[in-house]
Amino acid sequence: MNLAASLRIALIALRVNALRSALAMLGVVIGVASVIVLVSISEGTKQAVEEQIASFGANLLIIRPGSSMFGGRRGGAGTADPLTDGDVEALRTQIAGVAGASGEVTTSSAVVFGGANWTTRIVGINPDYLSARGWEIDQGRSFSAAEEAAGRRYAIVGQTIISELFDGASPIGQSLRIGGQPFEVIGTVMERGDNNWGQDQDDVIFAPLNTIRQRFGAGVRVTQRDGVQTVFVDIAPGENNARVIEDIQDLLRIRRDIQPGAEDNFFVGNLAEFIRAQNETESQLGLLLAVGAGIVLLVGGIGIMNIMLVSVTERTREIGLRLAVGARRRDVRNQFLIESIVLCLIGGLAGLVVGVGGTLVYAEVGELEIAINPLIVAIAIGASALVGVFFGFYPAHRASRLDPIEALRFE
Repeated sequence: MNLAASLRIALIALRVNALRSALAMLGVVIGVASVIVLVSISEGTKQAVEEQIASFGANLLIIRPGSSMFGGRRGGAGTADPLTDGDVEALRTQIAGVAGASGEVTTSSAVVFGGANWTTRIVGINPDYLSARGWEIDQGRSFSAAEEAAGRRYAIVGQTIISELFDGASPIGQSLRIGGQPFEVIGTVMERGDNNWGQDQDDVIFAPLNTIRQRFGAGVRVTQRDGVQTVFVDIAPGENNARVIEDIQDLLRIRRDIQPGAEDNFFVGNLAEFIRAQNETESQLGLLLAVGAGIVLLVGGIGIMNIMLVSVTERTREIGLRLAVGARRRDVRNQFLIESIVLCLIGGLAGLVVGVGGTLVYAEVGELEIAINPLIVAIAIGASALVGVFFGFYPAHRASRLDPIEALRFE
């Protein structure tokens, strides 16, 4: 019997018992759909994380004060003496492999332009900050080191600020008031969108660090007038990150007078590695969910086997008649094996439609990044076919081993 005839008989047999066939393939549909949905969301998350890392800078280090010790008691994170402008300059000039270093102080303030007002994040930075963090100037310019040191009241605004205060018009040369003080807009930055934690990165105003520190007291302590809350260090491409981090730690230990054997009172972290670690945790969860989807597919395969065994029993007389008129045992085996594969493939295709549709709906409702990988789709469909072969072989083999005489006598 040729393949076309076997397929035609298989489709007829499945159509005769349409409801039973649909219920049998339901497990395969759910399993394939689950695999596609979960893997697509996981792949989308990975791509979003990689984009986030690229936006931060793959070689970006973040340095913050650690915990302090007082009277034998440890304070919380950030309670140690702050880093200073001198630390930033030393990192920029004394560590080989550092492409740029910038301090950062952050505050929040009401911003007014004309009749519009908006409360946003104000970030005081050094000139190296924008390039280190991967921010690109869209219009205008950034400020120079001399302008930053002089405390000039300049502002570089994000796209959300342009929308909220300037109705989308160019703000270059305009004067806005931050906390009641006038700042001239000298530049805008390209749109960045939300970060990995859902924060609008474009809802920001950058200004010279010294200006924000003097005007708003951000990062200033009674005993430390030139402190910064965070330091960002951009490692030059091709440099050994581990070596640069070790050099930075050695330099800061000397500058902060940390004795040999004592713990560091500062933290040096690789922001990209932190995000990758977070993504790894999410990937592990996605893997567990995918395993669960695989188990559903396995259970669906068991359902297929059960239905095929029932089908063999119901069609015993048909099998006996076919064997009696000259059909070979392998023809009978192949016939039932093809029926099992067709049943699983139809279930797999239905699962593909449900999975892709469910992924698109989930992404739209949840506003998530997705990535439907054609390879994963092919693997899911191939897996459904393998389920048909694996779980259909025993019923098919059992059908082929029936004795024709006994099969014809079966009631």
